[in-house]
Amino acid sequence: MSTPETVIAPSLLAADFARLAEACEQVADDADWLHVDVMDNHFVPNLTIGVPVVKSLVAATNLPLDCHLMITDPKRWAVGYAELGAYNVTFHAEATSDPVGVARDLRAAGSKAGLAIDRDTPVEPYLDILPEFDTLLIMTIKAGFGGQSFIPELLDKVRTARHAVRTGHLELRIEVDGGIADDTIAAAAEAGADAFVAGTAVYGAADPAKAIRRLRGLAGDAIPKPDR
Repeated sequence: MSTPETVIAPSLLAADFARLAEACEQVADDADWLHVDVMDNHFVPNLTIGVPVVKSLVAATNLPLDCHLMITDPKRWAVGYAELGAYNVTFHAEATSDPVGVARDLRAAGSKAGLAIDRDTPVEPYLDILPEFDTLLIMTIKAGFGGQSFIPELLDKVRTARHAVRTGHLELRIEVDGGIADDTIAAAAEAGADAFVAGTAVYGAADPAKAIRRLRGLAGDAIPKPDR
């Protein structure tokens, strides 16, 4: 699978749930991943997609599924999404006392492993375990609802994580999720993010595919270039 410098992951949370297959098709030629928000009404106060829908999505699209589990007890449930064929399965640091164990289970089941850090959680306690992960998802809102406003102060976590990646020579995607749009994606890219979840900015646009291309250009222009 190719590894683009910039990953744009449209969030199906902002799509019409009655037309998810159509939503996949709308972005099939331009998106890198499809972001799937799994909420259980326990870890967060909302209820969305679960295993049956993800199973159907795997059959409906060739895009890699980026499953973001906002659920309690990921040790019990996360591997099931990997076994369904999800490309990347991300769970919350706040939901488990054994993030490394969950990550290893996910990798053994065939998916990438992602660690999510919510709005009020510092990233520093997790820097030492980043080699166990393929993705670090830093929330730029409070997890649980779509359509919230971007919180720029949370980009300090992205900067801290990017420094750790560079100094540790890690292979790690730094993903941001929450309020990513035309007016915020450049700041996130400048801070060190290289994967961007965009819900309303994509599925609220008249032309979702064109919106993805625009976001990719804005992010690509802002990502710091390595010194030659």
